[in-house]
Amino acid sequence: MSVHQLEAAFARAAEEGRKALMPFLMSGHPANAAFESNLEAAGAIADVIEVGVPFSDPLADGPVIQAAAAQALAGGTTLAKTLDVLQRRRPGPPVVLMLSFNQVLAGGVERFVARAANAGVSGAIIPDLPFEEQGDLRELFASRDIALIPMLAPTTNEARMRAILERAQGFVYLISVAGVTGARDAYPAGTIDYIRKAQSLSPVPVCVGFGISKPAHIEKLYEHAEGFIVGSALVRGLERGESVARILKPLRAACDAALATGTQS
Repeated sequence: MSVHQLEAAFARAAEEGRKALMPFLMSGHPANAAFESNLEAAGAIADVIEVGVPFSDPLADGPVIQAAAAQALAGGTTLAKTLDVLQRRRPGPPVVLMLSFNQVLAGGVERFVARAANAGVSGAIIPDLPFEEQGDLRELFASRDIALIPMLAPTTNEARMRAILERAQGFVYLISVAGVTGARDAYPAGTIDYIRKAQSLSPVPVCVGFGISKPAHIEKLYEHAEGFIVGSALVRGLERGESVARILKPLRAACDAALATGTQS
């Protein structure tokens, strides 16, 4: 995989008149074997898969994903083991890692990039690495066809948004609301204007995350984004013993059907 496969996944969704669905799975959760089977199951439904690498000091994770990370760490999950799983998985949608910059640094940046490329990783999201400090790493990633995925928050002013988007690769992870990850019942006023602004400036697809947990959320924001990221709702469902398919299929249907049915925000 490479950033080109990532671009192709979004292009294919757009050509088919639908939105991309990007589920988040925590590596090693709820157990190592279950993660591997869930990764395969998600691959049958998703356009792109985001894989979290558990870290002991998460930056923006809500309680559901924090608990999943703690459980995975207790089970011995590491970055190296995560990359091993990705390297041996069956062919499927492109994978993007969510991890800490410390995890990238720990074994050496160049070694990480080489291992990620060999494992078929198409992109990486590093929330604790400020945009102003990403230049060298972005170039190193690009040399191995891996996208360093940017994030935008509701607190990002327009000047900084423009600067970030000028360098955007793969897609933009747009945080829908201020705060931490977690399912929500509604979005605050101004969310649609904020997403619309980012979409008007972005040269790459805009994907909305943080709180996408039900078809109604996708329907509400459908025309303003190219993709939707589902994290806490999926992790919580897996904790309850639900299957990946049971959780994701209604969200997949919303991504596929909203445009065809003329749903408006």
